[in-house]
Amino acid sequence: MYTRRIFPVLGVIKWTRRYIFLFLLIGIIPVFLFEVVGLKWLHVPWLPLGVLGTAVAFITGFKNNAAYDRLWEARKIWGGIVNSSRSWTVMVKDFITNNHSNLSKSSEELRLIKRELVHRHVAWLTALRYQLRKDKPWELHLKGKHSAMEVKNTNYIVYEDKIPIKEAINGYISEGEYNTISSKSNQASQLLGVQSERLKQLKEEGLIDNFRHMEMSKMLTELYTLQGKSERIKNFPYPRQFATLNYIFIWIFILLIPYGIMEEFEAFGDKILIIIDQSGIQNSFRYMLQKTIAEHFVWFSIPFSALISWVFHTMEVIGEISENPFEGGPNDVPITDLSRSIEIDIRQLIDDTEIPEPYEWKNDVVM
Repeated sequence: MYTRRIFPVLGVIKWTRRYIFLFLLIGIIPVFLFEVVGLKWLHVPWLPLGVLGTAVAFITGFKNNAAYDRLWEARKIWGGIVNSSRSWTVMVKDFITNNHSNLSKSSEELRLIKRELVHRHVAWLTALRYQLRKDKPWELHLKGKHSAMEVKNTNYIVYEDKIPIKEAINGYISEGEYNTISSKSNQASQLLGVQSERLKQLKEEGLIDNFRHMEMSKMLTELYTLQGKSERIKNFPYPRQFATLNYIFIWIFILLIPYGIMEEFEAFGDKILIIIDQSGIQNSFRYMLQKTIAEHFVWFSIPFSALISWVFHTMEVIGEISENPFEGGPNDVPITDLSRSIEIDIRQLIDDTEIPEPYEWKNDVVM
């Protein structure tokens, strides 16, 4: 995702509002039983709960670091695709000549050959990003994370969900080529195979010498490597044993927090009562108000337990939504915008016509 501004705090609260209400409810129930019903034994010592919270914080931090590494590696891979695309285009532009050909091509014929190779590369970019946007069973929006889907559907556009691949790839390759690759499971890989076959033909025609053909073949190999790295992240999820256990530990801690801080808040209220009684102020509205607050100070544990729960749960969700950087979530790698930027750049390098416009921003976000 590209964004023009920092995601506002109100947006984060809106994103997690359902869980905020749930955490408040989780905090109200034990306080009601403790204070109103009179079950004063209903609490958990804070020391073991604090140890549990420390362990959960370490596990959550480990998960978030691993998730961030996946996200950052994905961004570096697509940075490599950007650089390799420019290098490929420069090779196409400068290496394909009549210098070693027995049957010279006209300038227009050479231009069309170069345009064909560059457009096929754009088709590869398009096919690759459509493959990376395909749903996987372990990805976020298939696991009941409705709040993330709500953000996705209302705040920005994922073009791969709106536009069929045939429409997106139309104009970059011939109808025959599309029919050939559409029957294959890995269309992006097939397009690189077509590129390699075309280079072989150009070499046989003498438009590329042996050394230049070898260099361009190396570049296709590099593109295969970058595609494989992207597919590795896409097709192998963050290990479920870590993600599932972390999720369970977070919720155990969240459910126990209200029981651990109720007694602490009640003891703090008792200290306030002692201070009020020692102040010597009696029979005044201010005294009665302070005394009432102190006697029922345990109710303040509800917002504090909700706050602690919200912090831990939000950190867990941040790790969860960072695990799969290509699914089209609000914090994923913006491969759609990167593909369009690459297309504009490389088509301008060969002085192509009808250069497309960058994708639109919606609510300061572009994918």
